[in-house]
Amino acid sequence: MEAERLLLIVEDDAAFARTLGRSFERRGYTVLLAANLDELALLLRDHSPRYAVVDLKLSGEASGLACVQTLNRHDPAMLIVVLTGFASIATAVEAIKLGACHYLAKPSNTDDIEAAFGRAEGDAEVELTNRSTSIKTLEWERIHETLAETGFNISETARRLGMHRRTLARKLVKQQVK
Repeated sequence: MEAERLLLIVEDDAAFARTLGRSFERRGYTVLLAANLDELALLLRDHSPRYAVVDLKLSGEASGLACVQTLNRHDPAMLIVVLTGFASIATAVEAIKLGACHYLAKPSNTDDIEAAFGRAEGDAEVELTNRSTSIKTLEWERIHETLAETGFNISETARRLGMHRRTLARKLVKQQVK
């Protein structure tokens, strides 16, 4: 199979994965779909994709970060874009450290993802802001960092943060990025 236009999508939302896959197929990509780390491992036995799109929050035990790590180990030159509805600085940093070339918050479309593949190199000219970080932002980042550490287990995250599970659930519903 031609690796140059081979794209792997790791997404547990089957409808979203199919829609995104069809959109990339219309652009000339050959698309493979995996819903979790186990399916990803099976696909990598027979295929070496050039591109990958990975959802950060997958159902099951392994997060998208584990998938990024697996993909990077399989081929360090692969261009990996992480998509998430739970964007945070902590998970963005970890995704990049594990081998992703870009990190996009949902909603992102095919144009955004394809542009991210083209921006795999860093940009030293990116504009810096003077905005200081608020307490709410710091709290939000800490919550997401702990969520990632616990594999998105809300009860364990609440325990580690020393807050009631319902309080954490309310905070997540209020701040959820869609």
